[in-house]
Formats: sequence, C-alpha cells, structure tokens
Amino acid sequence: METKFLTKFREVLEIEDRDLKLEDNFREYDEWDSLVFLSLIAMIDEEFDVIIEGREFKQLKTNADIIEAIKNKQ
Repeated sequence: METKFLTKFREVLEIEDRDLKLEDNFREYDEWDSLVFLSLIAMIDEEFDVIIEGREFKQLKTNADIIEAIKNKQ
C-alpha cells in the first residue's frame, strides 16, 4: 500500500525526477499548495475509498502519517 500511495502522490505532485519517502514532510515539497491538497484528498478518496477531513489532515506531517490515517479508516 505504501508504494501505491507514494506513486499516486508523485502523480498528484507531478514529480518525475525524484522519489518520495515515507519520512518526508509533504508540506515542505516545493509543489505543495492548496490545489495539490485538494487533488490529494480526491486521490485518497478515489484510490483507497477513504475520506480524511480537513481538521484531521492538518494534524498529519509526513507521508507515513497520511498512510497511517488511510489504514486506520479502511
């Protein structure tokens, strides 16, 4: 599941030249903005059938945190 998430997240960020790591703070990506946030929420809903509310999402810091939130809701 981690690989699938990171692959899909790279697509959302439109990153081709580097890999994402679980321990990355996703908010520090140069590509991170409000549009990417909305696209990420939509991707998580579509690919994993999980909805993460905005209030909950604000608590997440790393890619691993997002994955853990998805797992907890499945």
